[in-house]
Amino acid sequence: QLQLVESGGGLVQPGGSLRLSCAASGFTLDYYAIGWFRQAPGKEREGVSCISSGGGSTNYVDSVKGRFTISRDNAKNTVYLQMNSLKPEDTAVYYCAAVPVSFQDICVMSWEYDYWGQGTQVTVSS
Repeated sequence: QLQLVESGGGLVQPGGSLRLSCAASGFTLDYYAIGWFRQAPGKEREGVSCISSGGGSTNYVDSVKGRFTISRDNAKNTVYLQMNSLKPEDTAVYYCAAVPVSFQDICVMSWEYDYWGQGTQVTVSS
């Protein structure tokens, strides 16, 4: 069974940091681009970041540039989202998603992602 599982969410004060993990089971992430998405209460889901299958290409939404870093460890079948200088507006449920990509080491957050995790809550509050 193909599955993505997020972890690492929690409650953190403004200015703090969290590292989210997205672990795959049932398939290897080597040939998949991975995206991180978030959805805050009453708001639409938005793309936060993505990383290509080879790790050579990354993208970020403007609001997190310079604060968040996406990375992947294909040996561990895991993708990470390091979140620093967190702000209250970063509060949301964060999801990872995977889409198979061949021939190109790129990622696009607006692609139709095939597999989704269940989400992990991130709350930034004092």
